[in-house]
Amino acid sequence: MGKQNGRRWLAVGLLSAVSHASYAQIPTPPDNEILSSAYTGKVYSPYAKRDFATNVYFGDTHLHTDMSLDAGAFGNRLGLDEAYTFARGEQVRSTRGGPVRLQRPLDFLVIADHSDNMGFFPDMLDGAEHIVADPTGKDWYERIKAGAGSAVALEIISTFSQDEFPPTLIYAPGSAPYQKAWQETIDAAEKYNEPGRFTAFIGYEWTSLIKGNNLHRVVVYRDNGDKSAQMVPFTAGSPKGSTTPRDLWSWMAQYERKTGGDVLAIAHNGNLSNGLMFPMEVQSDGKQLDAHYVRERAKWEPLYEATQIKGDGETHPLLSPDDTFADFETWDIGNLDLSAAKTKHMLAGEYAREALKQGLALEKRLGINPYKFGMIGSTDSHTSLPTTREENFFGKHTGAEPSAQRMNHPFAATDAGSIAGWQQGAAGLAAVWARDNTRQALFDAMERKETYATTGTRMLVRFFGGWHFTEDDLTNREPVFVGYGKGVPMGGDLPEKPYNGKAPTFMVFALRDAMGANLDRIQIVKGWRDGDQTLEQVYDVAWAGQASGTRGPGPNGHVPAIGTTVDVPNASYTNAIGAAELAAVWTDPDFDSRHDAFYYARVLEIPTPRWSTFDAFRFGLPHPEGAPTSIQERAYTSPIWYTPSP
Repeated sequence: MGKQNGRRWLAVGLLSAVSHASYAQIPTPPDNEILSSAYTGKVYSPYAKRDFATNVYFGDTHLHTDMSLDAGAFGNRLGLDEAYTFARGEQVRSTRGGPVRLQRPLDFLVIADHSDNMGFFPDMLDGAEHIVADPTGKDWYERIKAGAGSAVALEIISTFSQDEFPPTLIYAPGSAPYQKAWQETIDAAEKYNEPGRFTAFIGYEWTSLIKGNNLHRVVVYRDNGDKSAQMVPFTAGSPKGSTTPRDLWSWMAQYERKTGGDVLAIAHNGNLSNGLMFPMEVQSDGKQLDAHYVRERAKWEPLYEATQIKGDGETHPLLSPDDTFADFETWDIGNLDLSAAKTKHMLAGEYAREALKQGLALEKRLGINPYKFGMIGSTDSHTSLPTTREENFFGKHTGAEPSAQRMNHPFAATDAGSIAGWQQGAAGLAAVWARDNTRQALFDAMERKETYATTGTRMLVRFFGGWHFTEDDLTNREPVFVGYGKGVPMGGDLPEKPYNGKAPTFMVFALRDAMGANLDRIQIVKGWRDGDQTLEQVYDVAWAGQASGTRGPGPNGHVPAIGTTVDVPNASYTNAIGAAELAAVWTDPDFDSRHDAFYYARVLEIPTPRWSTFDAFRFGLPHPEGAPTSIQERAYTSPIWYTPSP
């Protein structure tokens, strides 16, 4: 280094030293003093010191492997390891032999194999001596080996649902094979659980069927294996089990008392319960609805699985005749095993929106709202493959994996009616707003109902309710600060009104799935109680073309259909219509402070090809008669409730 350069560096060093010495004399300001009064964060960095749910995680709380009696009988040969491997984003081979992979990994998974007869099917497949010694067991074993697994599966479901399952073939809790199967379930969840990256919940499905009427619940544990192994799952079959939800809730209470753990239950497929899922007067066992029932259901069942492979459960066109989008993936033929046909009077006890309305009436009558639940979706796939994208749909069971026959082969058929293969839905997903991807954080978010359901898409949706939201709040690119600061998130209760005469305001925004379709609209669904009546209204609050003025409400007050870009022959579409994101601050124009009410957001994408359209294209088949060629994927948020002041 030359003398001139040396002097220059020395001068720089001295200047630096002087500057640092001067700066050190200036006291560091507190975090809040460096913020503008217009900024709503706690500190300058908007990502620091957050005390609210910052991330959305997508998962499936309802997947079956070959450990489930019916899944194994249908032919599923993929076990716990394959299911977790697939959910984490790796490629596996399906039971029918084709390679399959998710477009994107799931963030979490509940393998919810049936608690009844857990461990039975692997023994049957191996031809266990005590099973083939029974005439029915031998018949099932031989037919499965001969390739008639689907027929055997339906027979197993039917005999179980009608309480005719051979007593000598029942694997009851407490038996060695049952205990072994439950421990294997726990061990697999512990093996694949990776906090921060992938959450593997421990869980099972309690499979209550009242003469074929579905009352199923998935039980999810917050706990690790040390607690969940202390009690075996509750079953529906006698003598140790029960088909009555009250007895499941008693088991859950016993588990928590014994272990200090935490569990919740998620009901699903009310559409296959023939009116029993959401009772208003009489429970499934004939007992009158009472304070005990409503209290226990509200405590143990914070969520409802509102959409899945066996039909969408938000609402029905006969229950919501003014809702243009009510008839979506509707299954209304009969109960689960089609042993009894559906009648119109059953529908009110089967769908989420009607239950939310009836819950308001029950709260007035019995003091507690038993149907104050949040929304999620899941698959109920019995293939070990939780696929939800239309172009990657692998069916309900292995007999319905991709093939040229699956669309037209009946999913189920009896004298009461039939369900075509194409009527299966490629749904759904559970979206959970949580602080991090761990069992504890996700479970806590589920309990507080900060969740939403999607029919398979991964759109991002936020929904807040309060009394002070304004249009200016939408310009904030960190709107969650405003949302939590001024109100409550989805799943919450509106705080008490600040003063008389003011209607609640709601802030909602949605961002399209980065690998999916543009958005059509955001709607807010309101339900309320006026005296002895319960009512509903659907409001369009944001839609594509709104800002430009190219699209708006028609004479009937509804925003018209957005149109379609679906190319049916080629099973494709473009995002030439729709919006990448939508947002609104909406004030209820019909608010009456005397009426109990709930509000939830429904977000619709533009039309895209349905899975059956992809099958028709890939297999060179005609489109099935009656099957829609396109669908509008959607999301349902958990509601926000309003209760009048005493």
